Amino acid sequence: MLDEESFLFFTDRALDGMTAILAGLGDELASTRLPGANTPYAIVNHCLGVIAAWAGQVVAGRTVHRDREAEFTAAGPIAPLLDRVARARERLREDVAAADFDAPPRGEVPDKYANTPAGRRQGAALVHVYEELAQHHGQLELTRDILLASVRS
Repeated sequence: MLDEESFLFFTDRALDGMTAILAGLGDELASTRLPGANTPYAIVNHCLGVIAAWAGQVVAGRTVHRDREAEFTAAGPIAPLLDRVARARERLREDVAAADFDAPPRGEVPDKYANTPAGRRQGAALVHVYEELAQHHGQLELTRDILLASVRS
């Protein structure tokens, strides 16, 4: 059974890992794009969009204006992005505390997910948030390793 404490434990681990990777890469490498891949900056920026859309809109019922495509082209210094991660994490904690895990979503669900568990229950929508964070944390680890290896060559 999913509960608030367990969910936040796992999402915090993913977010901690992502922010540590960004900090370790610094501004230049965090905005470096490998062929056919997203920059580390863009990966984390996309994760903030996921949190806003799924925890903020689907679970909490807030209106979220999201430009998903732009999430993948964003770039800049990492300090403001790390600040955004900290704010998103606090908002996520509030949304999870107010969530009714077995209730239907309070907000609009993307059509693609309407007839899936993520579109039918707040708890499942939150699992989707974790799924995305875990997936992209792994992607970020691989991207970091390749970037650092290319710098050492």
